[in-house]
Amino acid sequence: MTILQIQEATTYLQSKVAFQPEIGIILGTGLGGFIQDIDIKHTIDYKDIPHFPVSTVESHSGKLIFGYVANKPVVAMQGRFHFYEGYDMQQVTFPVRVMKFLGIKNLLVSNAAGGLNETYQISDLMILKDHINLLPHNPLIGKNLDDLGPRFPDMLEAYDKKLRNIVSEIAQKHQLRTHEGVYVAVSGPNLETPAEYKFLRIIGGDAVGMSTVPEVIVARQMNLHVFAISVITDLCFEGHLKFVTLEEVIAAAHRAEPNLRLLMCELIAKI
Repeated sequence: MTILQIQEATTYLQSKVAFQPEIGIILGTGLGGFIQDIDIKHTIDYKDIPHFPVSTVESHSGKLIFGYVANKPVVAMQGRFHFYEGYDMQQVTFPVRVMKFLGIKNLLVSNAAGGLNETYQISDLMILKDHINLLPHNPLIGKNLDDLGPRFPDMLEAYDKKLRNIVSEIAQKHQLRTHEGVYVAVSGPNLETPAEYKFLRIIGGDAVGMSTVPEVIVARQMNLHVFAISVITDLCFEGHLKFVTLEEVIAAAHRAEPNLRLLMCELIAKI
């Protein structure tokens, strides 16, 4: 990844889009329906954007959506990239770099995750307050490009406290069941063993997934305000472990989608 590649992708998108987005959104597994809440002005396939990877995962459609939510200009990734697809971390996080160059100041991220916390239920929503990174690589490894941010970005407050508080207040107003917790990122694509789930809980995890953390690291290096939320799609603790299919994960995400869309729309209105 080079500054030139980021600039080429940015220039291409600016030639197609007549406004500057303020908010970037990454939509995770089974959560693509949020685009129904966007007053869409432009839709661009990933394959048409210079240097963009192409999503290979079922339920990730691979489109960049430009439009308005609550009169705020946004750009939304309908489908993200994962390390387990064979992309390196620079490719996984390339879209976040481009969105920053397009002008966003806030990044909102959603994902599907397994619940490690025994109080969680399927289709619950977990606001990320912190994370544990168990991925085998980091998107900042290699030569640092000073134009993108510091060599050693501080992750003390990776997830913006003000944005978290806004969403908690919205959830309380609508009596929506939410939690605040710690997300553990692993490489996948296999699901974990019972012993691994137990280990992840012991080290402080409330939910486990295969995404989000690389994008958050890069976003914080570039000084973006980050909010992230997980949909709990399966339960990963003793007494509730069972074989899980992708179809079940997507179905659980879809059940949570109306509540997630409500939270995201009202959050954007308040940013």
